Amino acid sequence: MFYQQTVHSPLGPLTLVATEKALLGAWFEGQKYELRGFENCAMRREQTAVLEAAKRWLEAYFSGEELPSLPPLAAKGTTFQERVWQELLTIPLGQTRTYGQLAQALGSKSAQAVGGAVGKNPLSIFVPCHRVLGSDSSLTGYAGGLEKKSWLLDHERRGGK
Repeated sequence: MFYQQTVHSPLGPLTLVATEKALLGAWFEGQKYELRGFENCAMRREQTAVLEAAKRWLEAYFSGEELPSLPPLAAKGTTFQERVWQELLTIPLGQTRTYGQLAQALGSKSAQAVGGAVGKNPLSIFVPCHRVLGSDSSLTGYAGGLEKKSWLLDHERRGGK
């Protein structure tokens, strides 16, 4: 069974999708790949413990409070995508990495392949793909839009205030 909830954020509505055990997706409204893989799934619009934990985490993130533990996450992708998404979780709040640095950390010869996997991350904000920059530290590629990426990075650099 899948559960869906819309959470309001300073950047607009976020759609959350979860099972009873884990958060599967978090997308900004209109984001590229929004609800990818769940387009034809029946969704219940009920509150669950996982969705409540995700909502609390987002509220703390946007208000600049100390972050609670992440809710259980279970994004589904290829083995390579999942490795990339796990690596994204190692980027500390307020810091960034380049696609090349991620590729090197993963032992991949292709920053472009890493970029493709980063772009398909289904857990916006929770798995911080917004913390990845181009080789010259420029803002490049963000499925939610570069304006949101810039806002998120500025928000984190200001300590969430």
